[in-house]
Amino acid sequence: MSTFNNFSTNAIHGGEEEKNSKNALNKPIYMTSTFIFDNLEHAEKTFKFEKDDYVYTRGNNPSLRSFEKKMAILENGVDSVAFASGMAAITSSLLSFVNPGDEILAHKVLYGSSYNFIKNILPAKGIATKLINFCNLDELENQINDKVKVLYFETPANPNLDIIDIKRVSKLAKKYNINVIVDNTFATPYFQKPLDLGADVVVHSATKYISGHGDTVAGVAIAKDKEYIHKLKFEYMAEYGGVLSPFNAWLLNRGLKTLALRMNKHEENAIEVANFLKASPKVEKVLYPGFKENKNFSIIEKQMDGYGAMISFELIEGLEKTEKFVNSLNLFKLAVSLGDTESLIEYPFAMTHRGYSSNELKELGLSKKLLRISVGIEDKEDIINDLKQALSSL
Repeated sequence: MSTFNNFSTNAIHGGEEEKNSKNALNKPIYMTSTFIFDNLEHAEKTFKFEKDDYVYTRGNNPSLRSFEKKMAILENGVDSVAFASGMAAITSSLLSFVNPGDEILAHKVLYGSSYNFIKNILPAKGIATKLINFCNLDELENQINDKVKVLYFETPANPNLDIIDIKRVSKLAKKYNINVIVDNTFATPYFQKPLDLGADVVVHSATKYISGHGDTVAGVAIAKDKEYIHKLKFEYMAEYGGVLSPFNAWLLNRGLKTLALRMNKHEENAIEVANFLKASPKVEKVLYPGFKENKNFSIIEKQMDGYGAMISFELIEGLEKTEKFVNSLNLFKLAVSLGDTESLIEYPFAMTHRGYSSNELKELGLSKKLLRISVGIEDKEDIINDLKQALSSL
């Protein structure tokens, strides 16, 4: 399997094996549900994993393996498991470490569906959960007991961009023999590699930056433990049935080829946009990892190679004016997703995070006015001009 020294080359060529029989530059899409065997001996060896062949796409497929190998290389893991969605990757990874009676600790700010799964669905199945502040390691350690099996968090977190020290949390987890799962969707492996910092599993909604084009839904989990990956694939992904389509795997491999280029452009634009919003008298506050006054900037500098393209902010005006601002945008599209080439804006607590109550938002120090933007790769002048004209309408 080919591995190179640098990110962009691996994003294009990493994991490649021998050339295919038709000498195509791009690998074919293996749109098949079933694979055939030469004879019963061939089938027996395959089912015993003595031969690296394929049986049924729900378990393995060459198009998926190509994507899985590439993601493992980019995240410095040994292998990965592709899933039909980011939530399939997150839920399967969490469930792979716990049984009824066990406990999961998670950071209190999470993507809405992750929050609902951890706060409401898991406890109903007999798995205790607590949502606490992972930015405070003393608070985190005080909540650890012998039932805790997993620490789960996003960094940067969705939507307020909380930064959590992966290395210190992982070190704490190892002290108590606890597994660490990190959602690296916002940063991507281009800007951050949680496995290198001690995490056990990294998950992505590959729908976002990995794809980059808003044309597929997918997830992936990466680890450094080959036996764990085998368990996650064949005891969880395959048995729960959250299998990725071969066509979507092909789209993801296509997206990875430009990931480094896109992330550089996304970030370049985001820095300009964040500074523009920060300077506006109509903006109350701006949350962006690239600001040196960020209380966790020293952590950002240690664990990230870039600041990303996600920005959250609040206008000085109330909810009515916030809604008017959003409705006045032209280039920005109102949508729940992120990481696409297009610039997107969303109203988290009326959209993806509407499961948070008013009391919970107050405890988190978050406002229903909060807006989240995913800065695209359009010309930055056009992005800023759209924000400028929308602000001028207030």
